[in-house]
Amino acid sequence: MRWTDPGCHLPYRRRVPFKPILTARLENGESIPLLFWRLPTPMRAVSSAPLGGGIGLRGWVLNATVPMSYAREDPQQHLVALAGDLDLDGPGVGLLTGVDVTQRVAAVDGEAEVWATVGLGAPIMAAAERDLPRQHKPGTINIVAFVPVRLSDAALVNAVATITEAKAQALWELGLSATGTATDAVTVLCPPDGPAEPYGGPLSLWGARLARAAHRAVREGGSRPKIPWSER
Repeated sequence: MRWTDPGCHLPYRRRVPFKPILTARLENGESIPLLFWRLPTPMRAVSSAPLGGGIGLRGWVLNATVPMSYAREDPQQHLVALAGDLDLDGPGVGLLTGVDVTQRVAAVDGEAEVWATVGLGAPIMAAAERDLPRQHKPGTINIVAFVPVRLSDAALVNAVATITEAKAQALWELGLSATGTATDAVTVLCPPDGPAEPYGGPLSLWGARLARAAHRAVREGGSRPKIPWSER
């Protein structure tokens, strides 16, 4: 089954054992949205997030909207504080974005699931000349993915590459000369037990499913008008 649901209602037959929770926190007199996943048990994760990156067991994921003027030099500590306010204990993954996380997109392919918040304010080509003028308009694509089978370390890393390739394909199909933004992050979650799938590339069963779901989520999210949360 393949579909995209911008509201994250998931009526497919075999539901994942967790779903994102949308809430908000009060900062400087403003209610700012954030999205988090409280995992039923710690899961294997690979992530490029500013908090909890790398490979290991993680018990939660947090994707927090921040204003376009965000200039804190301690994002890890900020995310730790936000997680603490939500009673998210132990190791977890923390993400930041200028996108309004209420506009997240969910996509499912088979039993692989992807959630994406898509900000395209500052698209770049990964291999562009480094002396190009600095982009001042923020934008971030955060992707959180889940598969219901254990992936080996190599397959987890491969899955990140596969999702990133699918993201780049979606941006190309949207007419953007870009592979992403400079602050994109990917997180892939899987159970810690059971036989380990050795592959996560686009021709593997789970890599292909992740690629299709990520492509659909990014393309759907990227096709919408984007107004940063702080400009609403």
